[in-house]
Amino acid sequence: MGGFFFLPLMKTRLTLLFFVAILMVACNQPPAKRAVIQKQVAKAADKKVINPPLDVINIAAVGDIMLGSSYPDSTFLPPDSAKNSFKHALKDLREADLAFGNLEGVLLDTGAPVGYKLRFKHKGYLFKMPTKYGSILKDAGFDVLSVGNNHSNDFDRAGRKSTIKILDSLGVHAAGFKTHPSKVFTLNGVKYGFCAFSPNGQTVSLLHIAMAKNLIADLKSKTDIVIVSFHGGGEGADYEHVPDSAEIFKGEDRGDLRLFTHAAIDAGADVILGNGPHVARGMELYKNRLIAYSLGNFVTYKGVSVSGVCGLAPLLKICINKKGEFLNGRIVSYRQNHQTGLQPDTLNRAALRIKALTQADFIRPGLSISASGAITPSITN
Repeated sequence: MGGFFFLPLMKTRLTLLFFVAILMVACNQPPAKRAVIQKQVAKAADKKVINPPLDVINIAAVGDIMLGSSYPDSTFLPPDSAKNSFKHALKDLREADLAFGNLEGVLLDTGAPVGYKLRFKHKGYLFKMPTKYGSILKDAGFDVLSVGNNHSNDFDRAGRKSTIKILDSLGVHAAGFKTHPSKVFTLNGVKYGFCAFSPNGQTVSLLHIAMAKNLIADLKSKTDIVIVSFHGGGEGADYEHVPDSAEIFKGEDRGDLRLFTHAAIDAGADVILGNGPHVARGMELYKNRLIAYSLGNFVTYKGVSVSGVCGLAPLLKICINKKGEFLNGRIVSYRQNHQTGLQPDTLNRAALRIKALTQADFIRPGLSISASGAITPSITN
């Protein structure tokens, strides 16, 4: 890249293809450095290019986040008050133009569980994070959080109301509750629409596809890029694969995820980020838009199993253009356990597992994943 920084010294005019090549490289740079490269490209073309011909957006996405629960007691809270939860992933999260995660639980200091969940009264399966943990999410770099999942209603309306209040006060955009189905916001000159779906109570339904399409289409009419999150599918190590049908888990309809995601893209979604199974799942490109069917667990302190494949913690880096089309990406592999928390995984196990699941589940996934986690569109896509 060093030679590219001297573009203003070149005497010959760059071709459009050379512009594109440089900007594709810039896609993988931090926002500040990418802006410098784009300005130098424009200057090199005799100052006749006001805006680079190709704008790129970097997104960092992770799965479930549950930083510890004060319910049923403080023994389910981490000893460092969750301050070091993301320390190994801060660079990946903070350097993205937009960072996303699924908040599994609510931000609430006081309050009792909703009545029908009292069967878990003496177990750590109800997730109530202290409200001060909201600043940890903000500091880590998260811009967008899904709050639509099966723990959204653990503490009834008080939990949902407190969660939105805290995230709003921090400038973290959230959606997924029936009361907050979507969010429109602008970052770095790009206008985003975000919505999140789940088959659970008090959330925007994953099961009503026609309604979901209307919501997505409305967002697309108002914004540049639409990001969709869904929380669906069975849970646990036996549910790594994406079936070509509806998933029933413990008698509950958890959604036909292939049908839902394709319908969402048909309606205008540009990136689809799945969570819910507590394991990673495969990926595919559909109409040049990326679908990640599950990003598994990322930071889940107690209350969530992280044994075996449940401990794989992928961080997905996506590069798209301003039309929402997928350019390239990378799976950064982490692992977690309840003793040491989130740690980098030099064996790339999350990337290798997603690569294997993608090859197993999709005849033509439209993308290729390398052993190191690099994602590129397939030539035949």
